[in-house]
Amino acid sequence: MALASATATVSSFAALRLSPPSTSTRVSFSSVKSPFSNNVNSLKLNWSCSISAPILNQNHSIVTTSPRSLTIVSAKGYKMKTHKASAKRFRVTGAGKIVRRRAGKQHLLYKKNKKRKLRLSKMIQVNRSDYDNVIGALPYLKVNRKAT
Repeated sequence: MALASATATVSSFAALRLSPPSTSTRVSFSSVKSPFSNNVNSLKLNWSCSISAPILNQNHSIVTTSPRSLTIVSAKGYKMKTHKASAKRFRVTGAGKIVRRRAGKQHLLYKKNKKRKLRLSKMIQVNRSDYDNVIGALPYLKVNRKAT
């Protein structure tokens, strides 16, 4: 019942003068009558609230906007897939450079000397001409494209 009586008095808010947002208007309603009481036992309510709102217009009219249709369009499109074979062969250093292993360290190692095998086991930076190919295969790789 209290909710119904409070909604019955909402129409009086439209006639309320709104103040700037820095100050707040104190509104108090006393002896609000419920529409369900049939004037036999009128319901006495003491209700207070503070309202803060910006000034809508100088003539204090209520601004209404017509509902617009809402269309949500994804700007990114589809997710790109990582080429998993490339993901296992390349990695990124702390400076953002792409590095790879050297070829020739898998088999036939008995005829390669120790110095050559040591050189082949180290990581080497990917050539700048191959950067676009690697980045195309690994779209989510955090790469510094200006790294040389």
